[in-house]
Amino acid sequence: DVQLVESGGGSVQSGGSLRLSCGTSGDTFSGRCVAWFRQAPGKEREGVASIYTGAGSTFYTDAVKGRFTISRDNAKNTVYLDMNNLSPEDTAMYYCAANLGWMSPGRSLTDGAYNSWGRGTQVTVS
Repeated sequence: DVQLVESGGGSVQSGGSLRLSCGTSGDTFSGRCVAWFRQAPGKEREGVASIYTGAGSTFYTDAVKGRFTISRDNAKNTVYLDMNNLSPEDTAMYYCAANLGWMSPGRSLTDGAYNSWGRGTQVTVS
């Protein structure tokens, strides 16, 4: 397992932007699949975006395509989620998750596929 720490959440107005960061503590993202999930009150946790840090391949849920971008900086052991044109429907607690190795795109947005999770960072859009 790898320890994950999210940051960058906050409150923004509709149409605004935020950048979330997911870093490791004493470990590396090398060769891992890293994903962002979110959970709104009363709703199930859903996968938002994933990246395989080896090849840089990415996958997104339909609801965020064209608005969110996941990227990684291997030198900084950090994965980012750039969120643009935010709407109130994006309000949720956002979590970073990681697991060693490549996953198929569909599986990469399934929370049961991950064994390392951060504590989350709140995003509120009004």
